[in-house]
Amino acid sequence: MFIVLLKFSENKSQAGNFMQAHKNWIQQGYDDGIFLLVGSLQPALGGGILVHNIEREDLHKRINNDPFVEQNIVSAEVIEISPNSADERLNFLMA
Repeated sequence: MFIVLLKFSENKSQAGNFMQAHKNWIQQGYDDGIFLLVGSLQPALGGGILVHNIEREDLHKRINNDPFVEQNIVSAEVIEISPNSADERLNFLMA
C-alpha cells in the first residue's frame, strides 16, 4: 500500500489549466481499482492519494502520467506502507 503526496511546485498557478485532465487521471485510478482515497493536503499544499494493488514501479509510471506532474504543478513523493494490522473494516488491505 502506498501514500502518494502531490505537493505544489513552482508552476502551481497553472493548476486551473490542467485540472480537468488531472481529475480524469484520478478517475482512471479509481476505475482501475488502485486508488482508494483522494484528498487535499491542508492548508492548500497539494493532494494525497491512498493507493493499493499496484507495484511501486508501475505506480511511479502512473504518477509520471499525471498532467500535474508532467507540467511541474506538483512534485510527487511516494511512501510505502507494509500493514501489520488493521481495523476489520480495512482487512481487504492486508492481502
